[in-house]
Amino acid sequence: QLNNNSPVGCCTSRAPAPPPNKMATPTLAPVLSPTATPIELDDAMVWLPGAALQTDLDTMWLCIGAILVFFMQTGFAMLEVGTVNKKNTSNILLKNVLDASVGSIVWMITGFGLAIGDASPSGGFMGSTHMALNEDEFGGEGYMYGMWLFQWAFAATTATIVSGAVAERCTFTAYITYSVCLTGFVYPVVVCWGWNTTGWASAWKSVDDDENPLLMGCGVIDFAGSGVVHMTGGVAALVGSAFLKPRKARQPVTGGPLLTLPSDYAPEYGPIFQTLGTLVLWMGWYGFNGVSTLYIVNYGLVAAKTMVTTTIAAGTGAVTTLFVGSLMDGKTDGQYTLKLGNVQNGLLGGLVAVTASCSVIEPYAAFVIGFLSCFVYLGAVKTLDALRVDDVVLAIPVHLFCGCFGVIMAGLFATKENYANAYYSDRADDCAGVFYGGNGSSLAAGGVFILSIIAWVGAWSCVVFGGLRNMGLLRVEEHVEEEGMDKSEHGVTTGYQPGNTGVELAAVDDGSSL
Repeated sequence: QLNNNSPVGCCTSRAPAPPPNKMATPTLAPVLSPTATPIELDDAMVWLPGAALQTDLDTMWLCIGAILVFFMQTGFAMLEVGTVNKKNTSNILLKNVLDASVGSIVWMITGFGLAIGDASPSGGFMGSTHMALNEDEFGGEGYMYGMWLFQWAFAATTATIVSGAVAERCTFTAYITYSVCLTGFVYPVVVCWGWNTTGWASAWKSVDDDENPLLMGCGVIDFAGSGVVHMTGGVAALVGSAFLKPRKARQPVTGGPLLTLPSDYAPEYGPIFQTLGTLVLWMGWYGFNGVSTLYIVNYGLVAAKTMVTTTIAAGTGAVTTLFVGSLMDGKTDGQYTLKLGNVQNGLLGGLVAVTASCSVIEPYAAFVIGFLSCFVYLGAVKTLDALRVDDVVLAIPVHLFCGCFGVIMAGLFATKENYANAYYSDRADDCAGVFYGGNGSSLAAGGVFILSIIAWVGAWSCVVFGGLRNMGLLRVEEHVEEEGMDKSEHGVTTGYQPGNTGVELAAVDDGSSL
């Protein structure tokens, strides 16, 4: 049966690989037997993978994607360690390792089940099966374990977004508390809404019934998580940063304006690690977006095109932000300066902005989205400064603001053909973007989804961060912040001041020597 009315997205159970919109390119290699099926097509005998081989290939696809997305933790770690003061180096690195480690435990116990389990009993609000890697519900099926691994990597990314924003003044107790709550409850519920085949806002839903209808008749287009992942992390980061208040280095006087950090605040190696981290994140994004097809058999076109649009948006965002940011900063000593931070965060902003629509747009639209994301990011940076919100790594402009922008762009630029290939062909005419003849339902669903994420994540973040502040567990004491958390919390007492090597430079007539 050659149609395209089966979902690519997150599923409550593994069905056979969805049939292609067009016949997959056949292979003439009979060595695939006995897991390949011979069929006659246009008077030629061709071999198509059998069900067992298709499942194995799709499972491997998920595992490769999980590895790429998990490697993004390295990118976040390098980006953050190149941004914070060196007296907080061990602290931020430890938190990056624990984002994945703690996340693996809570994702096993509750996270995956709430996100991907059957949500029909709750009307699409949260899942209720597949808790604690229950073997009976997983059925010993490799694909579902691959799905668990892939989705865990996404959950760890969400927690890391927050840790970067609230760095250098958040207690370890507060970090563990919000990380567990976010990964084990708050984020999985948003995943259920947007990606579960029974989620109330999900475009992956195949059946539109009275008890759990399709949102606006289409569901939200958020293919790889501009809203689900990035907005969730961004909203939590905004609330956390607001409750924590700015670092003393940026706001010496309580309630005063935010100051620009001195040029020597970040370590000398900062630009190296920031750039390394940015490039690692870009590489990992091919797993983040491309492998969100969740299948590779018969979905090579969707996966490849997704990676192309991802690339174009990233490059456009980087170049545009570099030059527009320079113009906005004005001249210094009579000339414009090109800042490394602008090109790095512009690149990441472009990636976040295209994540929702990466599978349903044409390459030119990726260029437009990457270009416009520059202005979203730069405007958000100015807004945070005006609101006196101190975001250490500028995660809020990149993830929250560009993520929100990305969900909106998906409702404008999705083409009918691409929507049919990535989602469902039977509703592509109505659910395509407004610019391509859609009836606006996807755009409206995106608006509802954005407001729902802000309300849900914002409310729970206020409960968690507000409760910690009221108990005196949120922010480190002033002397700890001044000395650095490496010394007070991790026992690191050396490496911050130049050591006495016992060697001195002695001046001589013809130069200097040891």
